[in-house]
Amino acid sequence: MYMYKPKQLVILTTCPDTETAKMIAGALVDKQLAACVQIGQVVESVYRWNNDICQSQEVPLQIKCMAEQYKAIEQLVIQMHPYEVPEFIAMPITNGFGPYLQWIEDNSLS
Repeated sequence: MYMYKPKQLVILTTCPDTETAKMIAGALVDKQLAACVQIGQVVESVYRWNNDICQSQEVPLQIKCMAEQYKAIEQLVIQMHPYEVPEFIAMPITNGFGPYLQWIEDNSLS
């Protein structure tokens, strides 16, 4: 059976504030675990935590990286993140502009 293995990923996470988002983004790019981390505008999140409905503002991150760096990125984000259970979702990049996908590869550890 053939299993598709993506080369590049987009990983989504959120941070409680811009300072944390910048700290995590900077560390990922500095260590070449990610080619680019986009820090989004503040969003309002509604979620269930410990059987309570909660609402808070969060700062989203989009991490563009090589799939082989997933575990190292997950470890770094979990280590630096103040949440007990941070959002951490990886999506494979199945298609994209060739030169951009090559740029991700060229600017990430592989």
